[in-house]
Amino acid sequence: MYLKPIHLFFCLCFTLTANSTLTLCAAEKPNILFIFADDWGWGDLSCHGHPYVKTPHIDRLASEGTDFHRFTVASGVCSPSRTAVMTGHFPARYNIDAHFAWVPQNQKRNMPDWLDPSVTTLPGLLQQAGYKTAHFGKWHLANDMIPDSPLPGEYGYDEFGAFNCAGEQIPVHEDANSAIAFIEKCHSHQKPFFINLWMHEPHTPFHTVPKYEWRFRELESREDQIYASVLSHADDRIGQVLSTLDRLKLSEHTLVIFSSDNGPARAPQPTELTLQYDTATGAGWGIGAAKGLTGGRKGYKSALFEGGIGVPFIARWPGKIAAGKVDRQSMISAVDLLPTFCELAGAKLPEAYRPDGVSQVATLFGKTNPMRNKALFWKMQSPWPIPKSRPYHWVSYAMVHQNWKLLTNRDATYAELYDITVDPYEKADLSQAKSEVVVEMIQQMEHWKSTLPTAPSGNVFSSERTLPETHEAAR
Repeated sequence: MYLKPIHLFFCLCFTLTANSTLTLCAAEKPNILFIFADDWGWGDLSCHGHPYVKTPHIDRLASEGTDFHRFTVASGVCSPSRTAVMTGHFPARYNIDAHFAWVPQNQKRNMPDWLDPSVTTLPGLLQQAGYKTAHFGKWHLANDMIPDSPLPGEYGYDEFGAFNCAGEQIPVHEDANSAIAFIEKCHSHQKPFFINLWMHEPHTPFHTVPKYEWRFRELESREDQIYASVLSHADDRIGQVLSTLDRLKLSEHTLVIFSSDNGPARAPQPTELTLQYDTATGAGWGIGAAKGLTGGRKGYKSALFEGGIGVPFIARWPGKIAAGKVDRQSMISAVDLLPTFCELAGAKLPEAYRPDGVSQVATLFGKTNPMRNKALFWKMQSPWPIPKSRPYHWVSYAMVHQNWKLLTNRDATYAELYDITVDPYEKADLSQAKSEVVVEMIQQMEHWKSTLPTAPSGNVFSSERTLPETHEAAR
């Protein structure tokens, strides 16, 4: 018989509407399973209307939970997006504006070589609150090509199996099996758990398996077949984890969230289908098979338009989060996850810690939050003038405050403005009609920029930076 985990000694009360109140008396610390896919576009779900991709297990999460359509991550690329989840901060606060690469490239871009392990992290806070914590799958808060980078265990995880990190690389398809074993162990010891299940799919290389290619044998395009097969494989692994929660009677005691680190990768022009080798994950198909959809949003991976940062976000907690609901209004950010999870878990934030996000517990439980009162900021290293082959990838800074979203190039000589609450597809640029709003928001953005470090600092540099050839290569 299942025994409920450690009790909390408080109740969380949230007003849902003007006439009704839902009270969550937290008799237990909920288990938390955070599934973070890699380059999974908003439109790459059958429950979001994809024409041929089938994702029945993620669709199940949507039918048993709430599908939030207005969730955004903190970057259009991997490493900064993951930094925001781990820290609850905008990644620019750590000079992490692009993906972690080899040391010379990090140095050339004024980036650290890894996320500082001494900063406040989500798993560390939950670990202090009595959780058993684990990370399985992609890491990329360093790089497998930086052998002296810290391992995930230094960031607050009791167990991990990862790739895109130093040390041994876990096979990409072993993520779910590892998570299942950890769940079973925590269940046997009656411990609440927090798991980051950070999946490889559908990032390149595409590692196909014949069973899943066969599922889509009727598709005429080989590229479509490859793309659909890797998504289907990932969806099945998610299904295996969900079945484990059911088998152990843990589903009602577990918050499960499915999301993605950024929008889908797409080649800027038609690209031949070829094989590609990655040092962390091995051989697979290259960018020519990238067929991800954004659900009509502008841009894709590496853009700060909604196609690059607007991603799936489905939350399920039976009896706590409404089942079968679609929330098209609430604006939730990846920087909100740390304060949200910590509130649910009864984890205390350090006195000196100031999250950039806010707790969204009330939003998860049904209180619509259509306007963002605490500003959000983005920073990326983007080209200017606007590249002809990538017309939505010129934005270096973006900001959302209340109903407005501002996008600018690197020196703010060009800007676009959208009323993001009524125009989530960014169709009507209001920068000319609302020039006073542009001026005010640029001033706010400049103030935010002034709070950022000019260079990375702390224990964030590889010893390879001292080698003469490294400095030469970085010039």
